[in-house]
Amino acid sequence: MKKWFLGAVVLFLLLGYGAVQQKPGAANDEQSKVNDQAQEEAPPRNVRTIKVDKKQIYQGNLLLVNKAYPVHQEGVTPDVVNLFQHKEWVKGYGLLDNTIRLSQSVTQQFSKMVDAAAQDGVRHFLISGGYRDAKEQDKLYRKMGADYALPAGYSEHNLGLSLDIGSTQMEMNRAPEGKWLTNHAWEYGFVLRYPKDKTDITGIQYEPWHFRYVGLPHSAIMQEHHFTLEQYLDYLKTEKTVSTTLEGTAYEITYYPVSGNTTLQVPADRRYEISGNNMDGVIVTVFADRNVEERP
Repeated sequence: MKKWFLGAVVLFLLLGYGAVQQKPGAANDEQSKVNDQAQEEAPPRNVRTIKVDKKQIYQGNLLLVNKAYPVHQEGVTPDVVNLFQHKEWVKGYGLLDNTIRLSQSVTQQFSKMVDAAAQDGVRHFLISGGYRDAKEQDKLYRKMGADYALPAGYSEHNLGLSLDIGSTQMEMNRAPEGKWLTNHAWEYGFVLRYPKDKTDITGIQYEPWHFRYVGLPHSAIMQEHHFTLEQYLDYLKTEKTVSTTLEGTAYEITYYPVSGNTTLQVPADRRYEISGNNMDGVIVTVFADRNVEERP
């Protein structure tokens, strides 16, 4: 009898102990659910909301312009100037003629690039082409034909972000200037737009003189992966968000589809840029120095 009673007591204690052990776990699960729900409902910190309309798709440094995607009026760079009339900017390189026009901001980056090349002993740069309006592009198209020019509105030269760079010494595919740009143009936000081995993608024959400004960090990523602009924009649409770090600055690049008015969330305490892709969305590039702590 005593043995039976003692066994019952032990069994009761074991069952009670197991029940006690289960309660904290259940409570933790419930608390976890509450915490997760609170996090979902709580607004993000250091974020502000902006509205992007469809016009933004057609503005910015990352616009794809080719036979399928023409330039929209919103995409023409607003700071296009005649370089011959601003000779204070034309230092370290020449102009083919007095009609060359280009975005002022792109000109500033080009000047920095030319200065850097000069430090490496490469000094014979020439700008032979820049911005063209629709009338000029149509005239060129009629003169050169479809094999050597694009119709008005379908050329990157109609943006103000592209320029033809030459050498006063020889053809660019042999010139030191062309070789230097192949290795270093990306450091200043420029890319060779129509590479020799990408004609099946760009639809344009190899042009060792045609460079396009896309800005950092985009030019760095394109250089690393040997992307054309077409490939880079497809890459962003597939990956959605891409992160990279250059010289201590971290960048986060995110693609957002846009149809009509769209609401986006951007950091309230960091610099960012927005560019359309000229197709169906925008790319938001957030800049953040990795050595600077975020504000609480």
